[in-house]
Amino acid sequence: MIERIVHHVIDTDAADASADGDEGATMADETAAAPQSQTLSRGIRMLEILADAREPLTIDELASRLGVHRSVAYRLLRTLEHHRLTVRDARGRIVLGARLAALAAGVAHDLQAEALPELTSAANELGMTCFLAVLDGDEIVTLTSIEPRHAIASVAQRPGTRHAVGVGAPGKVILAGLPATEWPGEADASRRAELDEARARGYATSHDEVIPGLRSTAVPLRLPSGQPAALAVVYVSSAHSDAEIADRLAEASRSIRGALGAA
Repeated sequence: MIERIVHHVIDTDAADASADGDEGATMADETAAAPQSQTLSRGIRMLEILADAREPLTIDELASRLGVHRSVAYRLLRTLEHHRLTVRDARGRIVLGARLAALAAGVAHDLQAEALPELTSAANELGMTCFLAVLDGDEIVTLTSIEPRHAIASVAQRPGTRHAVGVGAPGKVILAGLPATEWPGEADASRRAELDEARARGYATSHDEVIPGLRSTAVPLRLPSGQPAALAVVYVSSAHSDAEIADRLAEASRSIRGALGAA
């Protein structure tokens, strides 16, 4: 399906280039910096805008946030709707389509399949939302998550949630496993000492870093592919110590690695 989408949007590049007209000059810098298909890039950006919005948007709102003329936004949207990546609500506003969930399920499918039972077990034992996060450029992205079954209240950590790698327990424990030369340049002496400590003890913690009032504990998940990843929990408060939480996550991490055939 992805190949069909790519071929379709690339075939419309020439039409878009002539139709963009007046906006061509304003998009010159973008095109020069990104020599890939401009139409495909805009379509992907439209999906990102809808994901970040967390609410339905009108075509005019989409065009404004994308920085293109309404007619250009409409053509992009028509292609996305054709592939059911976006749909309209009862008022005609645009939201992400369920087909995206099917695409997301194919991302690191084996990893998600092996991680799910371990995340479920750890979440229910600890009474906390447990999730798997991976490094994506300079951001941490939640790949999959499980909320505890019988908790009175739990914190939602939606798949696709992302934040800067320099904050939050998952980001810190991932950075701790990388060479210091790959740490963010803005990491000061205090943060570098914190990363050294996380590397030494095998887990990282955070409080009030990503979302005010929330705590997180994370351990590294060393995948056979070498992609930096982490298992983490997010919660408000707990009777468990940080070390106890980390031990349970480390157990889950070892089980996932074993299931994936890692030594």
